[in-house]
Amino acid sequence: MSTSPAAPSGPPAFPYRLIATDLDGTLLRSDDTVSERTRAALETATTRGAAHIVVTGRAVPWTKQILADLGHRGLAVCAQGSQVYDAGSGRLLTSVTLDRRVAEQALTLLEKEVGTVAVAASRDGLDGEVLAGPGYRVHDGPLPYVPFEDRETIWRKPLNKLYIQHPQLGDDELVKAARAAVGDLVGVVMAGEGIVELLPLGLSKAKGLALAARRLKVRAAETLAFGDMPNDIPMFAWAGRGVAMENGHEELLAVADEMTTSNDQDGIARVLERLAA
Repeated sequence: MSTSPAAPSGPPAFPYRLIATDLDGTLLRSDDTVSERTRAALETATTRGAAHIVVTGRAVPWTKQILADLGHRGLAVCAQGSQVYDAGSGRLLTSVTLDRRVAEQALTLLEKEVGTVAVAASRDGLDGEVLAGPGYRVHDGPLPYVPFEDRETIWRKPLNKLYIQHPQLGDDELVKAARAAVGDLVGVVMAGEGIVELLPLGLSKAKGLALAARRLKVRAAETLAFGDMPNDIPMFAWAGRGVAMENGHEELLAVADEMTTSNDQDGIARVLERLAA
């Protein structure tokens, strides 16, 4: 006598093994919090076998508090891919620094083309400071920074990136000008409003995410990524599916596989709930 196979117990596995989320403008709402709905949707997905990884432009010192609030004990990719951080052990697993001589040369060449730029710098390490120079407009909020007057201060310790602002050029114009002037020396990305960054050449969120995924034994095709800015484009190209927030930059929206609602309207949760249904 034949018998039917037993029905599987418990809910089905989540369709993706890895969920990669940007922070600002994506996972975080405008008030820098994560909604209860999004927390619940992430918990459901991880309960069903997916891993959640934060992939952010913020360096580790500006990310640790958010990870702690989320109860996140896994990996995080920080500083545009230059740092892979283990939140559970509090260890920095990988770190790629920006060559300071190259960075100084890039700034000199850029300023020959566009005039003086305001500069901030992110120092490497678990407790690396962010330095903000004369004229640099720091975003309001709880993120700490140290002001400086003498640009030579920047070059005294290892860096993971520089931030630049221009008194007349908008963000997109500054990115275009910087890539034309120094794109063969450094990477240039726009990470948010007023946030244009100079990085080690070839570095991207995709590079850091690929390193973290390898540690988790997850393939690109098994990864679902969420983002809102042009610095998320490489991550979308690497991941199996890229979902842009409605509030995202037009360059990212153009390459996304789908668009969800904004970060203030639980855009991540809506996609995860649909996939878990």
